[in-house]
Amino acid sequence: MSAMRNVNWDRRTVLRAAMGMAAAGGLAACGGNTGRSSSGEGLTQYFHAYGEAGTEQAIKRYAKAYKEANVTTQWITGSNFENKLFPALLTKNAPDVFEFHPQLQMVTSGQVADLSDIINPVKDDFNAADIASHTVDGKIYGVRMIDDPQFFYYRPSLFEKAKVEVPQTLEELIEVIDKLTTSKVKGAFLGNDITPVQNPLIWSAGADTLNDKNEIAYHTDAVADGLSQLRKLFTSGNLLLDAPADWWDPSAFTQGLTAIQWCGMWAMPVIQKALGDDVGIFPFPKVGDSGRFSVINGGWSMFVNAKSKNLDAAKEYVKWLWIDQKEYQEDWALSYGFHIPPRTSIAQSATKLKSGLPAEGVKLFGEYGHFDNIAWTQAMIASVNDVIANSVRKNGSPEAALDACDKKVNAELKKLFG
Repeated sequence: MSAMRNVNWDRRTVLRAAMGMAAAGGLAACGGNTGRSSSGEGLTQYFHAYGEAGTEQAIKRYAKAYKEANVTTQWITGSNFENKLFPALLTKNAPDVFEFHPQLQMVTSGQVADLSDIINPVKDDFNAADIASHTVDGKIYGVRMIDDPQFFYYRPSLFEKAKVEVPQTLEELIEVIDKLTTSKVKGAFLGNDITPVQNPLIWSAGADTLNDKNEIAYHTDAVADGLSQLRKLFTSGNLLLDAPADWWDPSAFTQGLTAIQWCGMWAMPVIQKALGDDVGIFPFPKVGDSGRFSVINGGWSMFVNAKSKNLDAAKEYVKWLWIDQKEYQEDWALSYGFHIPPRTSIAQSATKLKSGLPAEGVKLFGEYGHFDNIAWTQAMIASVNDVIANSVRKNGSPEAALDACDKKVNAELKKLFG
């Protein structure tokens, strides 16, 4: 169910939605409450269409259990959830509650409500990095629902057959992919447009999107060199491209079309069911002399529309579901895919994550995970997407692509910080 995200958390939406709708069936029968109760307000919540079977029914089941208000769920399909959410927030039919990722511009524009009063009493039970990524000037503006690390999945049996080891550097990854490629199986799948690995490339090169002063930190020689290496990989013929389902869907990997795939922890149950013990994971490898392993910590958070006519009722609902109801929070994180609960107490008791591959995913998350940067906006993400398009998928200069990106990112930073 993630990304980031930072960066690419939303790209899996449309095909995962198709997977879930096909598997679940009968979604209309599980619709949320409609109308108003005699005791409370009518509230509307927006969710993007998760792909894991049962997720829509679960969210509507939770909402139906809430007795203080009638909560209607808009389950939004499509590849660009934000393109439907943001316009809706400007209308009289705006949702009272919605999921998204922490974005500073939503705070500075007064779009999201301060939730410090409902989070502070349990703040110490949340992953500290999740709290930090939702905090502006000491106020907390969202409740994290799930953490979604992303990494490479691989087939140990194919590695053994090709006589290769888990790569430690980007150069080694390119060599391994070449040796794994056969007439029937591509060496790796990094997504149809390669953008899922853009932030890991930056982090693994020892850089970052922005520094502590909210200045550009991604434009380094190591990042430029990493882009050149990705270009070499893209043109090698060893990548799976134009797959029917994109990177968030594990079917290319489970169907044997590729030996390695970049994907999220949410897909782990499906992958293990298909491949059994013949599955391993590893982080994005080091890039350059100052390189380090990296893992995206994507995820989704719940926000309250600060302009809602039912502001207090909306906050009470968010508190009830995403702070008080630990049983539902655990169900959401672990019953429809594997996600790491952001609540420490829930994560520590999550037996499904205690051993085997899930435990390895948690370990990589803890050691190499990078969390949302609240100042990294949608426009900045799009600008780095353009870098990948122009220097990896096309044969443009990485430096020129980064220079163009700098202009756009600096314009965004000026809007945010002056």
